[in-house]
Amino acid sequence: MSSTTNPTTATHGHLIAATKVSGSTVYNLKDEKIGRIEDTMIDKGTGSVAFAVLSFGGFMGLGGKFYPLPWLSLRYNTMLDGYVVAIDKETLVNAPSYDDASAVDWSDEAFGRRVSDHWKAVPTHAI
Repeated sequence: MSSTTNPTTATHGHLIAATKVSGSTVYNLKDEKIGRIEDTMIDKGTGSVAFAVLSFGGFMGLGGKFYPLPWLSLRYNTMLDGYVVAIDKETLVNAPSYDDASAVDWSDEAFGRRVSDHWKAVPTHAI
């Protein structure tokens, strides 16, 4: 199916395909690139996007870490063609993370609790 006939490839309007979110650049409030979205985590019960998995650090995609960010902390900026977060680098660096995207166990309650506890203490909606 070509991209002209595939309805999930469109990015205008209020909806975007998950495949278009992955790889999107993430910026801070100073329009500085801080990383990119590697994946999105969807709550199976509600169908809501819970987290965007941000990658940053490393060199040429190697040696970086993965950070789950609350989806509601991201705002899409059409001028940047990417997402903006109102989170400083220190808060992000101190957030729960993991080294291998394929090895994280999202069903691990302790990891989930650390992620939730960290982001509950951080105002993430003020953009």
